[in-house]
Amino acid sequence: MKILMVLTSHDKLGNTGRKTGFWLEEGAAPYYVFRDAGVELTLASPKGGQPPIDPKSDLPENQTPAMARFKQDPAAQRDFANTAKLKDMRSHNFDAIFYPGGHGPMWDLVDNPDSIALIESFYNSGKPVAAVCHAPAVLHRVMYESEPIVKGKRVTGFANSEEEEVHLTEVVPFLVEDELKRLGGIFEKAPNWQSFVITDGRLITGQNPASSTAGAQALLKLLSVMQLSAGDVPTAA
Repeated sequence: MKILMVLTSHDKLGNTGRKTGFWLEEGAAPYYVFRDAGVELTLASPKGGQPPIDPKSDLPENQTPAMARFKQDPAAQRDFANTAKLKDMRSHNFDAIFYPGGHGPMWDLVDNPDSIALIESFYNSGKPVAAVCHAPAVLHRVMYESEPIVKGKRVTGFANSEEEEVHLTEVVPFLVEDELKRLGGIFEKAPNWQSFVITDGRLITGQNPASSTAGAQALLKLLSVMQLSAGDVPTAA
């Protein structure tokens, strides 16, 4: 099984003068879910190389077991330090695509033509697409059969109430919840900061950092179901 995980290369939090990037838990937890399941995992980002880590995600109060494991794992650190360039990625080489969040994707992935084309290529070829926290925002220009990919789909993502709690409602380019609703998505959410994941067909979305493990597990479950229904292992040339 082969999965492509796409991380942000953006490190500026709007006009605040503060740093951002990907949320460390949302990179580390899915990384280990996939790696422990024997997945052949490829990491990519718009610029390639080391994606920026949101410094807030590494504060003492935000530590998780996956992050602790990552900090003791030189091989994992090398994988993240050497991401491939997003423009070189092709859907036929993988079985699914997964986007971790953090605020970074709100600036460099939401309107990225390589990312949009790649997601459309995965989805058009019958492969799953998964995104967690702020990353469902990367779907906002993705089309499927001439309609927004989220139209009529049950979806979740970083909730307006969560953005308010971190005081960034006026900083982000748009609110994930509002945008998914505007595009015709059927937006659902759990109470702030609780794990919540929705699988609707081949589209998987998770609400917040706490949803990153469950989001990765949901993707593996969907791939297993698809393999069984196909009666064979998906080919990834």
